[in-house]
This record gives sequence, structure tokens and C-alpha cells, in this order.
Amino acid sequence: MEIKVKRLYIKEEYTIGKMYINGMCFCDTLEDKVRDLNKDGDLSDNGEGKVYAQTAIPYGKYKVIVSFSPKFKRMLPRLLDVPHFEGILIHRGNTAKDSAGCILVGENRVKGQLLNSTPYEKRLIAICLNAQLQNEDITIEIC
Repeated sequence: MEIKVKRLYIKEEYTIGKMYINGMCFCDTLEDKVRDLNKDGDLSDNGEGKVYAQTAIPYGKYKVIVSFSPKFKRMLPRLLDVPHFEGILIHRGNTAKDSAGCILVGENRVKGQLLNSTPYEKRLIAICLNAQLQNEDITIEIC
């Protein structure tokens, strides 16, 4: 299964994008500020760098698993081996303050925010769990 997040609106305090699952548009996304300025998959270059809970993950492709989140007390998609980050999840939320580096899902109908986030999270978990139970690899590409 292939998930793709296309970053469309990179703002000073947040990033809005679109999520696609196997090529089909699924929902809008909201992330923290993009600091991987040259899109090379790290935060090591001049002018880049991670600011805790205020930085979107670097561009690139990552493996995804569904596992239990002790913080949120539910099963969530987790990105593996993200440079400079640990515990990156895809989950519900409304503003970049809900993110801490994670990818939020929902509908971008208000500037800088997501609405109707919970149903998208639940649908995404069901889709990912189904793929995982069938031993299908799940990847996400951030572009």
C-alpha cells in the first residue's frame, strides 16, 4: 500500500497538503513548519534544523506500521526510521499545535486548520490495518 502526502501550502507556522492512498485522493493533511528547505530528506543543511514540536518531518519515503500508541491509547499508523524524529504518527487534530511533527488528517476548510479529523483517522486506520493483516508493505512518501 502506498500513501503519498503532497505538501501544497508551506506557511510560516504550518503546512497544508493532500494525502493519497494508492493514487486516490483521501483527505487533506496538516503538519508543522517545513524546515527541510532543499527537500533532501534531512535537516542538516545551513538554515535548516529541528525545532521541537514545530518541525515537519523531512521529505522522503518511510515504512509505516499500525501499532498501539501509549500516548493516545489507541492503534495508529506509525512512521519508522524518520531522520531526527521518533514517534511520528498519523492521527486526528485541528491545528499545528496538535502535531509535534506528526501528520494530521481531515478537511482543510478553515485557513491553517483541519475539520472532521476523527472519521478520517478511523478510516485510515482501518485501511492500514487491513493491508498490514494481509502482510502488505505500507509506505508513505512525503513530497
